[in-house]
Amino acid sequence: MNRRHTPAQRLRRMHDVLANSFGPQYWWPAATAFEVIVGAYLTQNTSWKSVERSLANLTDAGVLSIEGMRSVRMDELQILIRPSGFQTRKAPALKAFIIMLDEEFCGSLDMLAAAPTAALRPHLLSLPGVGPETADAILLYALKHPIPVVDEYLRRIATRHQLFEPSAGRAGYEPLAAMTRAAFQSDPESAHLELFNETHALVVAVGKAHCGRTPDCSHCPLAYDLEVIGSAKA
Repeated sequence: MNRRHTPAQRLRRMHDVLANSFGPQYWWPAATAFEVIVGAYLTQNTSWKSVERSLANLTDAGVLSIEGMRSVRMDELQILIRPSGFQTRKAPALKAFIIMLDEEFCGSLDMLAAAPTAALRPHLLSLPGVGPETADAILLYALKHPIPVVDEYLRRIATRHQLFEPSAGRAGYEPLAAMTRAAFQSDPESAHLELFNETHALVVAVGKAHCGRTPDCSHCPLAYDLEVIGSAKA
């Protein structure tokens, strides 16, 4: 693999290397599709350990379900999800999701999932507290729509591995999502759901291990790509 390969081709190779290094990730860590959705809201600007505490509180209170979320009082919900932070923003956002689900999809996640991706994504983005990463995580992991998820770890990898031109500045969400789609365009469409699922999970795995705010490239499975960049500059 060398610099003559496109960024998308390099990203495809990175997936294969990470899959070989870390193995299957089996994401999203949740028992139900609704738990995935709640987790996608709660994980904004916080650690997953904090989210787990909030999810445990919701489970213990018997409200980690559509029915439970519908009936729980707003003030009680804020207390239950407090470990995740920003509870005064996240609790109303969760309630807004339930209202949308009830009013437009008869309270059914199956009906929601059956909507076309092209219509459903902007609809999710119109909800309070839902940005592109949250919307795409819900689409991919809860509703099973084959759509890539971009997070800060992928941004760091794309920047540090020069998957986009430095003159372009910080890579935006949609360009990185497009690059991820292009990375798997030669794969059968039937495989895209699993490939996008695993790619995001693997990026998180290598990001936590090696690509934090201060990179630790020693023993990183993706170090080979940095060597290719260095060789091209020599």
